[in-house]
Amino acid sequence: MISPNDGQESATQTIFLPELVEGIFRSGGALQTALHLEHRPQQEQMALAVAQGMETDQPLLFEAGTGVGKSLAYLVPGIIRSIETKRPCVVSSNTIALQEQLEGKDLPICRKLFASIPELEKYANFKSTVLVGKGNYLCPTRLANAVRNKTELFPTEEFEELQRIAAWAKCTKTGLRQELNPQPAYDVWEQVNADGSACSRKNCSPATCHYQRSRAEMRKAQVVIVNHSLLFALLNAGGMAPGAKGILLPDDFLVIDEAHTTAEVATEHFGARVSSYGLDRQLKILFNPKRKKGMISKFARPQQIQAIIDAQEAAQEFFGYLIATYLAQRPIVRVSEPGWCEPTVVGPLRAAVQTMDSILSRIEDGPMHDELKDQRNRIHGYYTEIRRFIDLAEEDHVHWLEKSGRRGHIATLRTAPIDVAPYLREEIFNKRISVTLTSATLSVARQMEPFQAKIGAESHLAESVDSPFDYESHTRIYVASDIPAPSREDASLAIETLIDYIRFCVSRISGGTLVLFTSYADLKKAAGELESDFAKQGRALFAQGQGLSRSDLAAEFRAAGNGILFGTESFWTGIDVPGPALSQVIITRLPFDPPTHPIAEAKAEHIKERGGNPFAELNLPEALVKFRQGIGRLIRTKDDTGIITILDSRILHKSYGRQFLQSLPKPKFIRLTREDRECRFRDVAKAE
Repeated sequence: MISPNDGQESATQTIFLPELVEGIFRSGGALQTALHLEHRPQQEQMALAVAQGMETDQPLLFEAGTGVGKSLAYLVPGIIRSIETKRPCVVSSNTIALQEQLEGKDLPICRKLFASIPELEKYANFKSTVLVGKGNYLCPTRLANAVRNKTELFPTEEFEELQRIAAWAKCTKTGLRQELNPQPAYDVWEQVNADGSACSRKNCSPATCHYQRSRAEMRKAQVVIVNHSLLFALLNAGGMAPGAKGILLPDDFLVIDEAHTTAEVATEHFGARVSSYGLDRQLKILFNPKRKKGMISKFARPQQIQAIIDAQEAAQEFFGYLIATYLAQRPIVRVSEPGWCEPTVVGPLRAAVQTMDSILSRIEDGPMHDELKDQRNRIHGYYTEIRRFIDLAEEDHVHWLEKSGRRGHIATLRTAPIDVAPYLREEIFNKRISVTLTSATLSVARQMEPFQAKIGAESHLAESVDSPFDYESHTRIYVASDIPAPSREDASLAIETLIDYIRFCVSRISGGTLVLFTSYADLKKAAGELESDFAKQGRALFAQGQGLSRSDLAAEFRAAGNGILFGTESFWTGIDVPGPALSQVIITRLPFDPPTHPIAEAKAEHIKERGGNPFAELNLPEALVKFRQGIGRLIRTKDDTGIITILDSRILHKSYGRQFLQSLPKPKFIRLTREDRECRFRDVAKAE
């Protein structure tokens, strides 16, 4: 595991953190006097709670509405605490946008604040770094080894890509693959990145290796920024050694922003994933029968090469059987009965691992030995995971098969914990270390208990403050009352009515509109019917699935000023477009996830087994949080104004609709029908 301080003892803290933080955030405090920032009572309350949690090394859950200033409320006490105790403050976000905001905006504000106050000046020279996974860095040792063994490792077209990477390596400043344009080919990059034993202090120096340099910088940093995926991937890979103090890094403390996604991301990473493509590729790195060469060509006897070929053929037959038998009709199939298939691939994979052990015993220590050992360990990992999957060994996990790829030829074995709370409790909350979780949407109907139970933090302090924004005068809310509820019988009528409403609502707003869908099929149909209408109005339509990435779509929508953005799942959260460029958010459907995915099915069964109600405990709370995230895209600054339009009549007619109405930023809304909408929208311009 990564070590930022190499076992240095923590210093004894000499200040009382809450007292110092109170002087910074109170009315007339340092934020106001030095930086001329407005005093926000909600921000002060949060900063004091965070400081108290850090001072006492206790977990804290804090819901803070949009505009509270969450980042400064945890960064300022976090930096002070880190410098005073010589402990790293790890900050995890779910989106790249927040990472960029922290590094490019919020941390410079903290540095300016500390530098402007004599009593705080000693904190101004804090260091920060953004930590990314090892696989993102180029390793010069592995690159040299790949070039040296190019004939065995790469066909001609891949060798040309290797040469391009080698040329880039001479001039790159960061060694990060994101810097190389176009992006490097996956199969080649896997052979030269830092995710291998050959990239170690023994073989690599910070003077020449970008990853080792980033490690050295991280060991000096007070603030280490990561994303949720990396955080939970590292925790699942082993985390800290048993008995060692720390969560991700030795003696660290943690802040999780955008914490409403904690359970979902953790569930994704505390499971297993084994794909037919990955295993086939891994075996062919060792020896490719078509090319008659591979990494072991120089070292293996004929019978050892045959063992690798046998494993490839067994894997192809095994996964081919799964596709033909289980995945012929559906792309996702849950597996829950013992003896569901024959373990035909297990023996050949075990033989391949034993073959690699034999080969390794004859190779002297060095980079090539490290490379082959890594390959052996990866094959062993595939063997172990497949064997455990076939045996359904993880009793607290759900198991399922997935089909993917352009022609549906890739099969993947997936597992995930049915209840992730025990894992989070063990890896995070039982460490007696300060952990701050914050988001604008943690509660359900103003109750934090559902979220606490979901992540295993039932016994820890939870607080909340509302947004300081004036939603009463800055927003207008419309709810369509005459759209048919989603159903198979009225599906055509419902989508046509939906499209009609979208056409009208967009035409009445001069700024930009974000339209949030729960169905990509509905999005695609609406985009096809409405694009020409919007073009006649001189307005660009940006629709998810048309080739642009999420960040590119958001950037172009932001720049357009009066565009229309159609988005599904990923656009309900994280997108930040202040000002008139986003003047209306349209919710097409209440965001209930279909209960057909194996994880959802297994969770529902688990709830039923203990006598609970899956809809009340699972589906509804998750939909409410997502709903709040969606409508939260509208008002991003204190000067923003705009309209929220909800095109799902269930919010008015179903018993659970009351909870969605209570989640709106203000209680007053206007019912809308096709007959009266003309008069209802006459004064829309005032809302903009």
